[in-house]
Amino acid sequence: MQTNAQDLHFSQFINSPLISNPANTGFIPDGDYRLGVNYRDQWSSIMAIPYKTTSAFGDVQLLRNKFETGWIGLGGVLLHDVAGSGNLTSTKFYGSIAYHQLVGTGSLVSAGFNIGWANKQINVTNLKFPDQFDGKFFDNKLPTSVSLSSNNVNYLDVQLGLNYAYFPNEKTYFNAGYSALHVNKPRESFFVASGGIDNRVPVRHTGFINASFLINNQWIINPNIYFTTQAKSVEGVGGFNAQYNLSGDGEYQLVGGIYYRHKESIIPLIGLMWKDLKATFTFDATVSSIKNYNNGRGALEFSIIKQGILDSYRGNKKQSLCPTFKN
Repeated sequence: MQTNAQDLHFSQFINSPLISNPANTGFIPDGDYRLGVNYRDQWSSIMAIPYKTTSAFGDVQLLRNKFETGWIGLGGVLLHDVAGSGNLTSTKFYGSIAYHQLVGTGSLVSAGFNIGWANKQINVTNLKFPDQFDGKFFDNKLPTSVSLSSNNVNYLDVQLGLNYAYFPNEKTYFNAGYSALHVNKPRESFFVASGGIDNRVPVRHTGFINASFLINNQWIINPNIYFTTQAKSVEGVGGFNAQYNLSGDGEYQLVGGIYYRHKESIIPLIGLMWKDLKATFTFDATVSSIKNYNNGRGALEFSIIKQGILDSYRGNKKQSLCPTFKN
């Protein structure tokens, strides 16, 4: 028997930068440090034990005062996911580093990688196997021939990424990036390795395109496209969000937007920016055939990000490469 699955992911890919691409480490629009938390609750409408994914990340810019046209980004990410009645639990921690180099007056090239430790474990107590079917029901009290060599696996994981940003003026910004995750193809299985079965994690390829346009003193529009593929699993998400200047000085902003995951869901977004803190909420409204079973209730997701200035000297300089309401 062969099964396929996809990596952990968030609908708010724009708010999980270090997961999307390690080259994002230290690429911080309005500060020199950033802290964030993401939470996703999926399939709670059709599963007794839904999928719950949590991440926490932080990154900081280093040596920007020493390099006239470049800097180093250093950060870390913690991922935790619990799925299904077997409590399949994934815990991953990555350390991430990137270098950012300004090219001319309107371009930035970035390259980064992260390396980390991953753990997966499963509780087989509540699982049911084919030979436990008595003709009418599954009874996990019956003996089974299925044998796990271990219910706990650990491995090393490596990802690489590249980014390019173009900002011809203060009102316009474009950004494109590519990353390859699990480039070392780590071995991941609860069973003894056997011939003809590939139990290595396949490389996951991810690309994105972002843009930002300052329309006037009240509106900034941010279109985004995200695409990822791993083995035979493909995901594409596209849409936009808009920032509305509530306070006139950019200290308070309302955020709203809409995204679409191809053949799967419509994802409305709403949020609030308060000084250096941003909180956003999304809801995955299922449009695929699964909507007949979950009534369109796919996933709830919440993120909160704080970014600010640690270096008071550089805090007096113009920091943001992206369009901003703040002077």
